[in-house]
This record gives sequence, structure tokens and C-alpha cells, in this order.
Amino acid sequence: MNVSLYIAKRYLRSKSSNNAINFITIIAAIGVVLGAASLFIVLSGFAGLKDFTLQFSSIVDPDLKAEAAVGKSFILTDGDTKKLKDLKEIALYSKVIEERVIISIDDKNDIVTLKGVDESFQSVTSIDSVLVQGRWFSHDSHEIVVGWGISNTLSLGVLDFSKALNIYVPKPGKGQITSTNNAFNSVKAINTGVFDINEKINDTYIFSSLDLAKQLLRYKNNQISGIEFRLASGSDETITKEKINAILGDRVIIKNRAQLNDALYKMLNTENLAVYLIFTLVLIIALFNVIGSIIMMILDKKKTLNTLFNLGATLKEIRQIFFFQGSLMTLFGGLIGLLIGFIVIVLQKTFSLVMITPSLAYPVTLKFENLVIVFLTISVLGIIASKIASARITKSLVEAH
Repeated sequence: MNVSLYIAKRYLRSKSSNNAINFITIIAAIGVVLGAASLFIVLSGFAGLKDFTLQFSSIVDPDLKAEAAVGKSFILTDGDTKKLKDLKEIALYSKVIEERVIISIDDKNDIVTLKGVDESFQSVTSIDSVLVQGRWFSHDSHEIVVGWGISNTLSLGVLDFSKALNIYVPKPGKGQITSTNNAFNSVKAINTGVFDINEKINDTYIFSSLDLAKQLLRYKNNQISGIEFRLASGSDETITKEKINAILGDRVIIKNRAQLNDALYKMLNTENLAVYLIFTLVLIIALFNVIGSIIMMILDKKKTLNTLFNLGATLKEIRQIFFFQGSLMTLFGGLIGLLIGFIVIVLQKTFSLVMITPSLAYPVTLKFENLVIVFLTISVLGIIASKIASARITKSLVEAH
């Protein structure tokens, strides 16, 4: 058995004759435990917030989406449609048309994004689950569904057939505009429902039938701006993207859910990194106590070290004693901290100890990767702190009588 490790274990379990040193060691150990627990709880809390935020965008986001590579639209031929239907990796797909439009009612105007969808859209996404008023539109009529924010901005009711909503889009072309009739294409529509997803989508999107969007934009029958896919269970995303690309070619760019929300993902990942670095800094400060307690222990064991040196222990072996002691302290403290943090997160998930609102518990998510991150962080920092402290042992110190 390694002699240095054996002595380090004995030092870790035994008390010093100096109560001040015992107190400092206890404080250092508590700091490591609380630091590890805090880091794990914060990372789990942020993971919960991230999942909570992304679950709303996933309601209207498909697994994959093909967008026009050049311009705003592309032509989907009958041959393309047949080939896409034959792909076993695709459970369903929906053709969509998206464009920025102006909507107006009772002298109130707003600029929004019109998304025309076909009958498959409700199956590709979970849009029905977020309708809070009214119903989904009929595909054979000029009906739309709007976000909660747009409904409030325009004071827009549901199924109010006495007030039709006007939708405008600029006509393509060049030359001087002589009248509004020459400048815009327009259609009238009735709002049949209101959805509530998140603030951004609520303030931005209205949904209509694909035919209404084609009529407004003067698109050809097979002209669309995108195709949204729901993958079959067990399908490989990368392989599916390659097969779709082989069919549609360079007309489209295919994006997954993360790429469709790249700005949101980048923001959340940046915030997660910032939180990790801040609490790692707190952990580093706590480990200064470990360095201090080891140095105090070295000074307290000065006579013992001299005896070990005279018995033949090398300077390296003596340094290893306190290196192992500090490393063991941080490793055991980190494990205890992780256990405490794990228990706190489980209690929060089970009993909703902390509430954001009376009906919404603070979201938390247990992730194995967070356990690994915290353990590796505490281990690396603990080893560095122990190395710094053990390096304070010099030959003159152990030779002193």
C-alpha cells in the first residue's frame, strides 16, 4: 500500500491537538460541500429553465424544415412529392408559406408573419394544444388564427363576422406607386382562434390555410416557401437530411430544431456558461480554505514530518501525504455536495418546494452531464489546490529540529 496515501487517510480522519486547526479544516470541508451542492443545484435549475423555455418553441417547430436556398420560395414538383412520401424516415410533412404582412382592423395596424399551412400541419406540430380561444381555421375558407399578443394589440375578437380583418402584402415589381391598390395585394379574413405559446410567437405569427397565402402572394399552385417534417420514431436525423437533400437538391436548406432557433439556443448556452463560470469562481474561493487548512496542518505536523524524513521518507513522499489529504478532502466533499444537491433537486421535482407562481413550480432537470461536470470541476480544482498547498513543504522545513 502507498505509505503517503495511508498516512493521508489517517490525517484526514484524526483530529489535531490544536482546536483552531480542526475548526479551519471543518470550515474548509463545509465550503467544498456547499460549493459542489450549489453548483449542481444551479446547473440543474438552469437546465430546467432551458427545457421549460424550449418546450414552447417545440410546439410549432418541426423535427426538420426545408427552406428555400435562394429567394423566398421554390417549386415542389409532383415527382418530389411522391419521393418524399416514399421515405420511411418521414412520418408526416407539411407544406408551408411564410411572409411578412400588414394586418389591419378598425384603423389599427400591425406587421406580422403570415404562415400558410396545409391540412397536415396540425399533425406535424402540436399547435392544437395551445389554442386558448376559439378553434382552428377551416382550410376551404378565409379564416385565420392569431397569437395572443396580436389579439390584444388589435382588440381582435374570435368569430366576429361583422369585422373582417384585412391582410396586405406589397406587390412585387418596379416603378412609381400611384395608388394603394397598385402597391398591395390584399385579402379579407375572419379570426377563428387565439393561441398562446410564448411572447415572441404570440406577437409575431398568424396562421392561415395554404390556399389563402397563395392567393395573397399570387403564388403558383406548386410554389411554397418551406416543408416541415415530423420524423418517424427511431429515424436518424442526419441520414434523413441526406435523403431529403438528395430529392430536393440545392433548392433548399434543411435545418433541425436547434438551427431553427439558433439565436435562442446561443443565448441559453451563453447564459449557462456564464452561470457555470460564476459559481466555479465561488468554488475556487472556497478551495482557498482547503489550501489554508493544509498549510496549517503542515505546520502542526512539523515534528512528525521531521521524524518521517529521518526514517527515510523522501521530500516527494512527504509532499504526497498532504497532496493526497487535500485531494481526498475535496473529492469526498464534492461527492457529499452532489448527494445533497441531488436530494434537493428530487425534492423540488416531487414536492415543488419553490414556486414561481402559485400554480407553477420552479422547473429543474436532472442531467447526468451536470453530475459529471460538477465532479470533474471539484476534482480538478481540488487537485490544483492540494498541489499548491503541498508545494509549501521544503527540505529546510522537514530537516528542522
